[in-house]
Amino acid sequence: MSTTTPPTNTSASSNYIPSGPTTAPLTFYAPPADNSAPFNYVETPPPGQPQHNYGRDTQKVHISDIRGIEDTFTLDKDSFQALRNVPTSTTYSTFDSDTSIRETYYPEVEALLLKHIPNAHKVILFDHTVRRAKRTPARQPVNRVHVDQTPNAALSRVHLHVTDPDEAEALAKGRYRIVNVWRSITEEPIQSFPLAYASASSVDDQDLVRVQHRYPNRTSETMSVKFNERQKWYYWSGMTADERLLLKCSDSKGYKDGDVAQMVPHTAFDDERTPEGARPRESIEVRALVFG
Repeated sequence: MSTTTPPTNTSASSNYIPSGPTTAPLTFYAPPADNSAPFNYVETPPPGQPQHNYGRDTQKVHISDIRGIEDTFTLDKDSFQALRNVPTSTTYSTFDSDTSIRETYYPEVEALLLKHIPNAHKVILFDHTVRRAKRTPARQPVNRVHVDQTPNAALSRVHLHVTDPDEAEALAKGRYRIVNVWRSITEEPIQSFPLAYASASSVDDQDLVRVQHRYPNRTSETMSVKFNERQKWYYWSGMTADERLLLKCSDSKGYKDGDVAQMVPHTAFDDERTPEGARPRESIEVRALVFG
């Protein structure tokens, strides 16, 4: 892996992979000026309404590289976990259509979760997002610290995606988790807009703020995150297509028993070491309900 100082040779600099510890500005939550309940519209808001009513608090944060110490982190302790040397039958073109993603990649994700999450016996993949930095109209990396789900939203997902009401009720009484599977879709290592995440063991409950997530036909919840200097932030430098990052966004065991981590705050960040001419980041995250 390269050193943390970009090479001076201009022809080589565009291939530089930023690695090692770094410091970068991250965007955290600031409350609405009128102290009202925070909300965010997923699509175009109604006339006269802002896209969201809360502010931004930008803080410069130290971010450690997990490259070389990947096995240190677990879903139960940190709410994230790194997996290497994952076989795949996907190619770059697999991710050009939702149909090929569901037909080719979804079965791999389901098998991966059943293999690597202890006691998992049922997986429902309910959503995915392909993000391509600086390519429109594709979804862009999210440069705001957040968690995808709240406990209420996770329970709603169980009843939304398990179509048999009796089965949903039974599964909701056991352990269920929402886990995002994040990966690069290119063979080359990620150079730009890497993903940062805070170990759940360093995040206090008061750092997390429920935000109404307003869809056209329903309202759910996500978590925004307030800055706390005790938070410990990480990223995985130069992720490649055979590496997977598991991000746990909710865990019923966590909020029922309090003995495991519940959720991981995360965000893309702009690394100032990214070389000029770097490849735009292209990634996919698949969201899954994991039972057991």
